[in-house]
Amino acid sequence: MKENNLGTKDSLGLRFLYRTLPGRMILKLLVQPKVSQMAGRFLSSPVSRWIVPYYVRRYHICMDNIEVPEGGFSSFNAFFTRKRKLESCDMTYGHLISPCDGLLSVEKISDNAEFDIKHTKFTLEDLLRDRELAERFRDGALLIFRLTPQHYHRYSYAMGGKVLRARKIRGKLHCVRPIALRTVPVFAQNSREYEVIAAGKFGIVVQMEIGALLVGKINNFREKTDKSRVWAGDEKGYFAFGGSTIVVMLQKGNVVLNETLYGRQNGSGEIPVQKGEFIASVS
Repeated sequence: MKENNLGTKDSLGLRFLYRTLPGRMILKLLVQPKVSQMAGRFLSSPVSRWIVPYYVRRYHICMDNIEVPEGGFSSFNAFFTRKRKLESCDMTYGHLISPCDGLLSVEKISDNAEFDIKHTKFTLEDLLRDRELAERFRDGALLIFRLTPQHYHRYSYAMGGKVLRARKIRGKLHCVRPIALRTVPVFAQNSREYEVIAAGKFGIVVQMEIGALLVGKINNFREKTDKSRVWAGDEKGYFAFGGSTIVVMLQKGNVVLNETLYGRQNGSGEIPVQKGEFIASVS
């Protein structure tokens, strides 16, 4: 593998896909919805079961407290979307919790700010495709939860409130590896879904899920026209196999991050968090 200028390694396959004419021709086929659907069908079929033990060893997946069906998982995706037997969740009123297991980074939303998610830069308006809604979050904060292959891929609501509206943005599911970013604006093309929530003292909050190549499908349980109340810790959905990120957008206000989290920051400034853990409150 070759080291790139971002300090990560690009595989020979990725260099072929993005740096050669034949590779880019193949890539145009790979990002088509039908190809993604075929890959999804394979990973949901019994034929894919052999991948499970390899994946567990490769990514050191802890299988403690996991609901394993009698006879084992029927497919790789059945394993990837596995459920826990028990989960802990901070139910304190006024607490915003982590919607997932992942790596958290916190960004200030300033005028004309560009955010780097998985090495891809975008504005808030580009991400939401809604200028008026983006303006409501001026001087607010962006909580970015990055899920890796090791993480549990079911997620919940980060806060309680009333869902005002929901939106689904279809896009080309694309590779999120750094080498791709020199060729295409990856996150601008990725599929994403978000809900706008009236969340009490937190004001208006957006929770967004983002999928990626090949089959980073977002599976949310709620109907898009349902505007009833939701509660912090309610399971919202899960990601099928593929890169995935959850973004929570907060308006300007007295939102205070749980100070104990800062002591966990890794070398990249990300904070390892657990689903249901206390993340922030309103002072």
